[in-house]
Amino acid sequence: MYTPKFSKPRVLSVSQLNFYIKSILENDSVLQTVFVEAEISNLAPRYQSGHVYFSLKDEKSVVSAVMFAGNARRLVFKPENGMKVICRGRVSVYEPSGKYQIIVEDMQPQGSGALAMAFEQLKRTLDEKGLFDSKHKKPIPQYPKVIGVITSPSGAAVQDIRNVLSRRYPSIKIIICPVLVQGETAAPQMINALELLNRYSLCDVIIIGRGGGSMEDLWAFNNEQLAYAVFRSKIPVISAVGHETDFTICDFVSDLRAPTPSAAAELAVPDAEEIGQRLAGYRQRLDNASASVFTKTHKQVDILHKRLEYADAIIDSKLQNKLSVSQTKLMAAVKSILHNYEKQFVEYKSRLNIYNPQIMLERGLASVTKDGSTVSSKNQLSVDDKITVRFGDGEIGAVVTEV
Repeated sequence: MYTPKFSKPRVLSVSQLNFYIKSILENDSVLQTVFVEAEISNLAPRYQSGHVYFSLKDEKSVVSAVMFAGNARRLVFKPENGMKVICRGRVSVYEPSGKYQIIVEDMQPQGSGALAMAFEQLKRTLDEKGLFDSKHKKPIPQYPKVIGVITSPSGAAVQDIRNVLSRRYPSIKIIICPVLVQGETAAPQMINALELLNRYSLCDVIIIGRGGGSMEDLWAFNNEQLAYAVFRSKIPVISAVGHETDFTICDFVSDLRAPTPSAAAELAVPDAEEIGQRLAGYRQRLDNASASVFTKTHKQVDILHKRLEYADAIIDSKLQNKLSVSQTKLMAAVKSILHNYEKQFVEYKSRLNIYNPQIMLERGLASVTKDGSTVSSKNQLSVDDKITVRFGDGEIGAVVTEV
């Protein structure tokens, strides 16, 4: 009987086997970036670490999956069992159990039901954080000078916006920030455009949007990071996603929501023709008011002039009366003063007469002088002195015979 001979086999430990399988899988370029469409199942409660563990399944198969905390925090929705998703990730092996799994790096809801669920989740979260509160809404300036437009450069939306702005407000300046409005890179591009316009204060109002589409087409406008970028914008933002009835997260967080890009342009600027009509109306009202004021003022001036003339006459009459009264009082005062002076003069004259030598002589007294000097004492005389004796009616010469 023939017995085949085998070379001595290489014996591996379980750890070595699992490591080897893992290295094969992780070095396969196809398996390092895979997109898997599946339904979430066996979703475990989120660990304290933030990692998310679940399974992905279809009608026939199931595969384990994990999404680490760093990627899980970037999700714009909360994964739930039964939700259909498209996952991007890489295939690896969890060595301790030898179980192969998909390490999910990104996850997007798939189908209208899953998208609607993710939308409501994010809407509720942001609303609870106050991003939709009306107190944060910035007013749209009445007369902006520059409009920033964040949209696709090749879509109908940008042309609609240009047409409306140039028709309504020809002097407006427009800055177009060309971005993708659909796909994975759309939201980051729109965020960069918002930050650029704000960093350099390039415009007065920002219009962000596109020309409508399905919920999947509009999904970039439901991005959480984009919502925060709109919320942080110091420049007022008008959202114009182009859906009359459906709303996006961007609509709720923006300062003003417009149903279409054309409507956004109309809301962003005033109508120059209407402004002209208003100015003409204001000018007419101003002219009418000026004419009315002039007429009223002229009448008031006439009335005041007549009152002034009447007042002048009254003032003249009053002044004349006051002057006449003052003159009368002055004359009376002068007469009274003169009368008092006359009385005093008579009194002083009477007093002076008492000491008048002539009057004293007329009363019988005599005045004796010697050599022109008055003799007031006999001691001033000697025998044989010649003297003059003066009386009231004349004088005589005499010689002293005895002293």
